[in-house]
Amino acid sequence: MKAVVFEDIGKISFKDVPDPSLQSPMDALVNITASSICGTDLHMVRGTLGEMKPGTIMGHEGVGVIDAVGSAVRNLKEGERVIIPSSIGCGYCAYCRAGYFSQCDNANPSGKQAGTAFFGGPKSSGSFDGLQAEKVRVPFANVGLVKIPEWLTDDHALMLSDIFPTGFFGAEMAEITEGDVVAVLGCGPVGLFAIASAFHLGAGRVFAVDRVPYRLDHARNIGAETINFEEEDPVAVIMGLTGGIGVDRLIEAVGIDAQHPHQGFAQPSEDDLHRFEKEVAEVTRHSRLPEKWEVGDAPSQALDWAVQMLDKAGTLSIIGVYPETAQTFPIGKAMGKNLTINMGNCSHRKYIPMLLDLVGESYFDFSNILTKTEPFSRAMDAYHAFDHHREGWIKVKLET
Repeated sequence: MKAVVFEDIGKISFKDVPDPSLQSPMDALVNITASSICGTDLHMVRGTLGEMKPGTIMGHEGVGVIDAVGSAVRNLKEGERVIIPSSIGCGYCAYCRAGYFSQCDNANPSGKQAGTAFFGGPKSSGSFDGLQAEKVRVPFANVGLVKIPEWLTDDHALMLSDIFPTGFFGAEMAEITEGDVVAVLGCGPVGLFAIASAFHLGAGRVFAVDRVPYRLDHARNIGAETINFEEEDPVAVIMGLTGGIGVDRLIEAVGIDAQHPHQGFAQPSEDDLHRFEKEVAEVTRHSRLPEKWEVGDAPSQALDWAVQMLDKAGTLSIIGVYPETAQTFPIGKAMGKNLTINMGNCSHRKYIPMLLDLVGESYFDFSNILTKTEPFSRAMDAYHAFDHHREGWIKVKLET
């Protein structure tokens, strides 16, 4: 089968790999009908989230059709359409039973203290082959797969694999109450879902902070008040627009992206250079972060902005992905303002059933998020376009 495979830092490939097989009675094999590229995938390519095992299949967002199930999978059958949650949980440990699937005691083969297990991630997450492939093995499939209702399209179902649950999780952790003023740092797909979720939970106003114009346009379409931090000081703007008080709740949806200026992939092939030479020349002019976001200082800068923007006794929700090596946080300022801080990896399986109901009620407009569809055979082209923030590439669906 074909798959997108991690080779080395800065290098991935689209090539033939062996088909997966059932390894446990609780496994299922799923033929992928659609997957997508996430900003977290770029962390893997750049090596900013820990060591990747060469040969690992990329991707943690996908939907498909069940091809086979193990003998212990009693709630699913061949031919059913399913959502594959990005994080993996056993469903029976104390954490999974409490809804903390991302803290499962059994899913990560490295042990109980190893952290979240998810598809297409680094060694620390279990090195599970990911979903940017024609077929995938899903562990603990009786819990790890969610049936897709007949009325739901693959486009909508794909958003439920990761980014919609993560955005909603961020808004929920922000403890939003009716009328709250909220800020969201980062207007990628997760940030956009966080904005929409904040309004759903009762936010009166939402400020959206980013530097990419088309992302800010999408945030504005959802109803957010936008701020381009390359053009103005976001802290000063928010203070000015809130009477010097700040925001009640803030969702940090940037993470390690704020630390490293755009680095891109390893040297592309001649075909890639020809195809993207104009595009790369254009985006390179906009790819550097402001000087005050230099490498090494960015975590303190991004989080310092968050702490400054929040009013006293406000709540900070951190869903932007940080590696274990990130150790910088403005603890003194946060303590002095009596801030509540919530953070963590999303337990996708917990949220998907509830979000299916919201999708059924047509509350969320997915057209603001899923903006591109490409055949799976063009996965490498899609990676380059997404990596270089090509105009309009909010979220891309890879159609198998």
